[in-house]
Amino acid sequence: MAVQTQSTPSILRRKQVEARIGLSRSTIYNHIDPRSPHYDATFPKPIRLGGGTAVGWIESEVADWLRRQIAASRKVAT
Repeated sequence: MAVQTQSTPSILRRKQVEARIGLSRSTIYNHIDPRSPHYDATFPKPIRLGGGTAVGWIESEVADWLRRQIAASRKVAT
């Protein structure tokens, strides 16, 4: 019988997301703001951390979004 391990999701803070995907703070927030002309419904939504204003992003969701962006750009380029 195989034992499945469930890994704990890793949380990225904003500066880590900026470094990982190469976008600025304002661009990230434009991607998640439905009122912005740069809104991207596929961009990972932040989660609240604690009761304050701190937020983070789930690392696997950021990585998946980035993979889709790379794939889409390569389809256009070919």
